[in-house]
Amino acid sequence: MGSGAGERGRQIRYRIPEEMPKDLGFSVQELPTRKLRVSSEKPYFTVSAESGDLLVSSRLDREEICGKNPTCALEFEAVAENPLNFYHVNVEIEDINDHTPKFTQNSFELQISESAQPGTRFILEVAEDADIGLNSLQKYKLSLNPSFSLIIKEKQDGSKYPELALEKTLDREQQSYHRLVLTALDGGDPPLSGTTELRIQVTDANDNPPVFSQDVYRVSLPENVPPGTTVLQVSATDQDEGINSEITYSFYRTGQIFGLNSKSGEITTQKKLDFEEIKEYSMVVEARDGGRLVAQCTVEVNIQDENDNSPEVTFHSLLEMILENAVPGTLIALIKIHDQDSEENGEVNCRLEGEIPFKIISSSKNSYKLLTDGTLDREQTPEYNVTITAIDRGKPPLSSSISVILHISDVNDNAPVFHQASYFVSVAENNPPGASIAQVSASDPDLGLNGQVFYSIVASDLEPLALASYVSVSAQSGMVFAQRAFDYELLRAFELTLQARDHGSPALSANVSLRVLVSDRNDNAPRVLYPALGPDGSALFDMVPRAAEPGYLVTKVVAVDADSGHNAWLSYHVLQASEPGLFSLGLRTGEVRTARALGDRDAPPLSATATLHLVFADSLQEVLPDITDRPEPSDPQAELQFYLVVALALISVLFLLAVILAIALRLRRSFSPAAWSCFQPGLCVKSGPVVPPNYSEGTLPYSYNLCVAHTGKTEFNFLKCSEQLSSGQDMLCGDSSGALFPLCNSSESTSHPELVSFIYVYSFSLSTQYSVF
Repeated sequence: MGSGAGERGRQIRYRIPEEMPKDLGFSVQELPTRKLRVSSEKPYFTVSAESGDLLVSSRLDREEICGKNPTCALEFEAVAENPLNFYHVNVEIEDINDHTPKFTQNSFELQISESAQPGTRFILEVAEDADIGLNSLQKYKLSLNPSFSLIIKEKQDGSKYPELALEKTLDREQQSYHRLVLTALDGGDPPLSGTTELRIQVTDANDNPPVFSQDVYRVSLPENVPPGTTVLQVSATDQDEGINSEITYSFYRTGQIFGLNSKSGEITTQKKLDFEEIKEYSMVVEARDGGRLVAQCTVEVNIQDENDNSPEVTFHSLLEMILENAVPGTLIALIKIHDQDSEENGEVNCRLEGEIPFKIISSSKNSYKLLTDGTLDREQTPEYNVTITAIDRGKPPLSSSISVILHISDVNDNAPVFHQASYFVSVAENNPPGASIAQVSASDPDLGLNGQVFYSIVASDLEPLALASYVSVSAQSGMVFAQRAFDYELLRAFELTLQARDHGSPALSANVSLRVLVSDRNDNAPRVLYPALGPDGSALFDMVPRAAEPGYLVTKVVAVDADSGHNAWLSYHVLQASEPGLFSLGLRTGEVRTARALGDRDAPPLSATATLHLVFADSLQEVLPDITDRPEPSDPQAELQFYLVVALALISVLFLLAVILAIALRLRRSFSPAAWSCFQPGLCVKSGPVVPPNYSEGTLPYSYNLCVAHTGKTEFNFLKCSEQLSSGQDMLCGDSSGALFPLCNSSESTSHPELVSFIYVYSFSLSTQYSVF
């Protein structure tokens, strides 16, 4: 027996004598690796693990296995592994002459009337021989006797039976008893024989024996008929009269399957018939008259098969696990079909139920192969419930089904898949080192190590040596950590390429990009470029012509901020001014312009000194306590000047109030209501804190309330006037308290939700210095 695809399913035939006890010399190549074994319902044969010989594992009795069938063959499958292969083996068992012909009894009684005429025949006992062919019973012999001879007859099925023929008339008075020996011989070499004794009693004359209407009765009967079913009725007649004509019927041998009515000769069934057990019955019926004359006939009952047995389906050599990458046509299992019925009732077709990637094909008689018939994917279907249905061709057909669950084993055929095509994360600068900034996640539908995902950084636009000092990734969770605090002013964005790799063999991987944007924080204070301080640290002076018109550009405060976006948007505010209505400051431009023309009231001998102070805070309230708490050196001259300042301040306040009232009345008549609304109460928001007096030598300070923008919300509200100003934009507005405001109407604002919440305020203070003579 060889191996390979070309030999798969090859039919192998052997012929062996029955009762053979030793091996058959069945040689197999590649035995150690292929693990040849026998797949059979009954363990008649085994395979030697050392030599590969096919051995008879138990006694083979052809008569027990096959009975009277002319051919006796055992079919089984020899299955080899690595790769899975099978061979159909047919072992034909030859008959040997191991059974002697036997009679059921050692002697038989036979009564023959002396009135019997020469040529009368009597059916004798039949011997049984379990062998077949030439080894079966071939002939009979009768011991020599001048009154009797032996005639051998043959039945329709080929079996032979003896008849005793009367050669001459018997005389009971001369010899009332005859003993003959009947010998049965088979055709073996040497022939075997069996004997029985015929004891013939010569009875007194009853001239007419019963006569059956026919010598042989034949009838066909369907199997599975219920007990009590009439098979047929035999009939015999006797020409004698009286008691010699009264006929009684009986079986020559007591039957257990059939019953016989002794008066009517009706034969009925006593048990259920089964074609699969016995296909034909042969019975001898005797008819005896009152004078004990006997006539015999033969009744042959042929059992007709009915489709009363469903096919039986069994699995052999079933694979426990099927790789999901198995190619179509891979052998999964060997299937055996058995139906006890015959002819069409025993012809079986198989099919698979449902839409599954498998198919079943016929391999040999009553054998099928289960093969893959498509691609398998464990991730979609980890197992299949395969149902095989066998249907015979009987009328009506019978069927049976068997189900088996086929498990699909995993193969590393799926690469990890990230849950996003790319990742984007924004990290505020000055983040704490070691903090988690992002997390990537990938999934792998495979099982075990094939589906276990690990993460790593495989590429970046950062320098390779600097990459490890910036970020790292957790191999198990995909969490990305910052290894250092980022600085927006040094690094604004970088990109990483992360890889997810499984532990299959070979390993599969997938990459994804992670872009990290560093967002700006307001961590840089604005820096004033102009006006710069003098060498001694004092503020510089700017000249204003006395004939300057309203809107004249006096100077411009220039400042820069290293931050970006809203954190670098600068606004300029006046914190303190000695002449509130004289100058205006551009909120965004930082330009200092004259708000009105200089007049006589502006005191020609007076000189003005502008001091610009830079305050950095989220709100002015945060820095006012620091300004208030700033220590001032004690100066005796300042105390004297304090009283002068108070007196002058009172006079100036009264004067200013009068001027403001006059201007207000004038504007109310000439200006539109929109322009007048800038002077209405509530247009500007007053802050609670007041700038404390700052005493310096040679100055006359004033205290003013400050208009401050609210910054409590995350949105920034730009304060603006309800009416556009002319060239004097961002003019200072005043109220009765003498406060200076850089903006008008804080209640009307434009909301910019996308802007940063904080604005750094730049302000300058204006003080008027009076010269006292």
